Amino acid sequence: MRVTQMMLANNTLRNVSKSYDKLGTYQQQLATGKKIHRPSEDPVVAMKGMHYRTSLTEIEQFQRNLSEAYTWMENSESALNHTTNVLQRARELVVQAKNGTLGQEDRQAIAREIEQLKKDLVQVANTKVAGKYIFNGTNIEQAPVTDGTPPTVSNNNDDFMVEVAKGVKLKINVTPNNVFNQGLFDTLQQIENELTNPTNNLDNLLSQLDTHINDVLAERAELGARVNRLELVEQRLSEQQLIAKRMISDNEDADIEKIITELKSQESVHRAALSVGARIIQPTLVDFLR
Repeated sequence: MRVTQMMLANNTLRNVSKSYDKLGTYQQQLATGKKIHRPSEDPVVAMKGMHYRTSLTEIEQFQRNLSEAYTWMENSESALNHTTNVLQRARELVVQAKNGTLGQEDRQAIAREIEQLKKDLVQVANTKVAGKYIFNGTNIEQAPVTDGTPPTVSNNNDDFMVEVAKGVKLKINVTPNNVFNQGLFDTLQQIENELTNPTNNLDNLLSQLDTHINDVLAERAELGARVNRLELVEQRLSEQQLIAKRMISDNEDADIEKIITELKSQESVHRAALSVGARIIQPTLVDFLR
């Protein structure tokens, strides 16, 4: 086959053009720090990147769910702690009222404080977080307790579940009926009535109050156990997040030292190609006739 000057020139230009493409690729990788910029450059890297980023997105969503769960549990713990203190104060008042030396006026004063404690517990039972009632199970749009004499309880005791990991759901609310039940408010109302119109029933009411206090303490302990589990899940998610980010980096990030070396090498090849091309593409008679 006869090799013409035109064939040599075209081949040289084609190779020089490829050399420019490689230089451009290395320069872009060096400027952005990424191996590829279009899926067509390396479909395998692109597909792996999509998979790793999907995993990272799921982990980040679970972390947001964890944040919501922590908010619920921390507010629940605060409310239960406050409830315990209120009931302990009510117990102190009942014990004080059992003192036979107190006059009717003193007992009336204690009754008025019991009434205020009862109203305070109604507010605690109707605690809202981000516009949601946290002590009404899955019925988060409706207040569980209506103030009255005594207050009326209509709570929902279903578990409010949040997905904190793939396939793992955790209950984040307390069981309302174990804390803010109708019996609790009835007991407080009966104590108030007993102090106003004595019937020698304070011993029985004190026993009922102790039962309610123990129920609240038991619910706090159960809540604490779930908080501990939530912390373990959070730790595991943090580890998974680090692993996912490292895999994305290993898959997509360019090796800067390697890119610099290859860029320098390609620059040398490119200069050599230009030098050889300048000798191959010699002026012809046609160039002088233009």
